[in-house]
Amino acid sequence: MPKSKKILLVDDSPLILKIIGQALEKDGFECLKAGNVPDAMEHLKNDIPDLILSDYQMPDIDGFAFRQSLMAIPEYRNIPFMFLTSIADHDHMQRGMNMEVIDYIIKDTPIAFVLSKINNFLNSIRERHQRTIQELSSAAMALNLYSIPQDAPAVDGFDIHFWHRSYQNYPGGDFIDLITIENKYTFIILGDVMGKKWGAWFFSFGYLSYIRAAVRLCTSEGDLSTKSIMQKINSVIYLDPVVSGLLSTLSLIMINAETHTISYTGAGDLPLLYYNKAECSLNKVSSAGLLLGVSKDGGFDEHVFTMQPHDQLLMVTDGMIDKETPRGKKTDLKEFENEVTQYLGRADSFQDMKDNGFLNKKAQEQIDDCSLIFIQKNS
Repeated sequence: MPKSKKILLVDDSPLILKIIGQALEKDGFECLKAGNVPDAMEHLKNDIPDLILSDYQMPDIDGFAFRQSLMAIPEYRNIPFMFLTSIADHDHMQRGMNMEVIDYIIKDTPIAFVLSKINNFLNSIRERHQRTIQELSSAAMALNLYSIPQDAPAVDGFDIHFWHRSYQNYPGGDFIDLITIENKYTFIILGDVMGKKWGAWFFSFGYLSYIRAAVRLCTSEGDLSTKSIMQKINSVIYLDPVVSGLLSTLSLIMINAETHTISYTGAGDLPLLYYNKAECSLNKVSSAGLLLGVSKDGGFDEHVFTMQPHDQLLMVTDGMIDKETPRGKKTDLKEFENEVTQYLGRADSFQDMKDNGFLNKKAQEQIDDCSLIFIQKNS
């Protein structure tokens, strides 16, 4: 089921909060209530609503000052904002419109009309976003730009699968690539440009360009060390003024088809989850590397190991372990480990995760892009 739309309702009248709040909840909205601006700002620390509906006649800090403060904060300035008021005054309305307020609702407006206005506005936003996504996707396809591949390559001795869901169907910051060179070396790339939606999606192409170039350059020179490749990627990003101010994680794996060994280096990423079939145990393989571009020397290390038949390896981005709770965002790798373990150790583990609803459950809980790469050693 789609998530309920969130409305932040701000009014110093407990009666208004109760009446309009109940009406919104009855209509399927999740209503966050605040009796003053400081309470509203506390809500915003944990929840970004789809719409703010605020009175402007409030003691201490009025609605205009509230709106002005939101416009000064990049994370909050683009949240749609409506005024709820008992005064139908042209000067007040003009002042609000100058602050990019989308509408005024008079408090004695019938509740049904209030709900209709809110629903119509949010529906129009959704339709515009869907059209924009379709247009951008078409443009990206025409330019052969992609941050998630269509298929995984066939690698002798291994099964490789991946799964990805973008947050609210927006292109996002997660990126995946799988590069096979000379049918000997397969590089598996999983990264996450921190940020939301368009900005993160745009910069993911820049990161992928650097990564692809570094992989091909190093291998052409006979350098197969994932640590060395990661350092070259990091050095370029560190010196690039466009992307150096951003933050990105990266997991880089190389599978050697001749030796069947795995080499792994990480940059600020989550640990790999390694399921040992013989011991029926799930272990973590952690990297010490810093986020890309944070430091000239990223402190990268390299782990080289050999997977035994039926062993499995998982790579995930943080969207897989984040969820929204009544107390705000919760990040819990241990909970994810406990949930995923029940699917591991089988010949069809990845398909089982898809068919039995585990991955769909993650998609429904998600508050960020979700990506998972699954590697299994064959007999």
